[in-house]
Amino acid sequence: IRGKVLDIALDIRKGSSTYGLYHSIVLSAQNKKQLFLPKGFAHGFIVLTDLAVFSYKVDNFYAPDHDAGIKWNDKELNIQWGLEESDVLVSEKDLQLPFFSEFDSPFNLQ
Repeated sequence: IRGKVLDIALDIRKGSSTYGLYHSIVLSAQNKKQLFLPKGFAHGFIVLTDLAVFSYKVDNFYAPDHDAGIKWNDKELNIQWGLEESDVLVSEKDLQLPFFSEFDSPFNLQ
């Protein structure tokens, strides 16, 4: 809605041909692009401007017991964030997240 973010969608569906791969897109007030993330994808983003207003919809109420995540800078995933790690401010909560290899995805494809 305002500013610019780099938005990341990571496939966490075990058994998927794209498991562990990600898609990135820049969303901005100028390009007015949107990104749909179906169930089975992890979501992360980084703000690229001094200020950003970022809006998203979800299909259910927030459930803290099911809140999970993956380290943003996991070398195995090789996500190209476009910033130096030293320039990134990460919450205390996110610093405690597991690496992708340690993440137990609830999404399994047969």
